[in-house]
Amino acid sequence: MSLEQSAALVEAVLFLENEPVDPAALERITGLNRRQVREAIGELRRRYADEVHGLEIVELGGGYTFAVKPQLWETLKPRYGRRSEGKLSRAALETLSIIAYSQPVTRQEIESIRGVSADGMIRLLASKNLIREVGKKQVPGRPVQYGTTKEFLKTFRLASIADLPKLDELDEEKFSG
Repeated sequence: MSLEQSAALVEAVLFLENEPVDPAALERITGLNRRQVREAIGELRRRYADEVHGLEIVELGGGYTFAVKPQLWETLKPRYGRRSEGKLSRAALETLSIIAYSQPVTRQEIESIRGVSADGMIRLLASKNLIREVGKKQVPGRPVQYGTTKEFLKTFRLASIADLPKLDELDEEKFSG
């Protein structure tokens, strides 16, 4: 199969799927091997990089999907953005930042960093599927630990948590408790 045919096959799968598709799933669905999938994704990224296209191939949460190019999204967002998307409050963003940079992290650790109760923000972020329980800390009382979700990665257009902006030394100290 030629690179053009492989790219067309992967493009069709990405078009038909609602969620990002990881490379292993692309291999299973298309019958292509790992190298062919990687080359097909590279070819699609080159094709869609041209400014005549309104879409791009992005990696989100370990999978690939189509996304509207950022420069076009602001124009389209009023009509196609999720109505329930709603902006997160400053408190919710602070709590989410603490969880993202410190995960796994307990409610008490979040409150220690923020200096205020985090119960409401944790419930809000969990209801939006941006965070989830990831385990229990091995200390007396075994408090629940929280971490971010694939929806968090998708919402903030991150391929992985490693793509978060780097913190300066002062912020590093804050997030380390």
